[in-house]
Amino acid sequence: MALTLPKKSDGAVVVVPPWHPNLRIAENLPDTKVVRTAFFINGVAMSVAIALALYLGIQEWKLHEVNKQVAYWQHQIDKQKKESADAVALYQDFKQEEAKVSEAADFVASKPVLSSIILRLGQITPKKIAFDLLDFRDNGLAIRATVKGAPDRASGDASAYEKLLRTDKMLGPMFADVNLVTMRRNATTGRLVIEIFCDYKKEKGAKKT
Repeated sequence: MALTLPKKSDGAVVVVPPWHPNLRIAENLPDTKVVRTAFFINGVAMSVAIALALYLGIQEWKLHEVNKQVAYWQHQIDKQKKESADAVALYQDFKQEEAKVSEAADFVASKPVLSSIILRLGQITPKKIAFDLLDFRDNGLAIRATVKGAPDRASGDASAYEKLLRTDKMLGPMFADVNLVTMRRNATTGRLVIEIFCDYKKEKGAKKT
């Protein structure tokens, strides 16, 4: 409690400060905090800022490495692009040539052996039918022959021969169809001239030409 000194002659009162603080007045008490709250706030803020800076720095470094790798591989791609294009073109040419070879092989495989056909024709053809022409084509066999005998009987022999070629146990499976194309009389000999076409049977997988 402050002491009041006697008044001076001019009426002023001199107040003498107390010898110890008044503990009932909080704002007059001394600050006894060793570490202030503001220090913690600033420390946390600084830690967050440092962590964010480190994170951004690491991400920036990773991005830089990725961009460097992308640039490297793009350089390699650009460097080998022409070689790759040449290789693709060469492969396409190879595929085309392979298709041609395969087509030729299929075509050869689909054609029967000519010698076996000729031998079989010689075995089954009646004596009254004489061959004028055997035309081995890509798609079949054309037979031109002269039928001996009377004209009315020769037409029946021609039809029977057509059926024989179609049903023969060896030649029949080779042909998809057998057709008697023409029958005409030879003006010079008077005999019947016939033309029969035997269609080759295509093997499975063989391509048409």
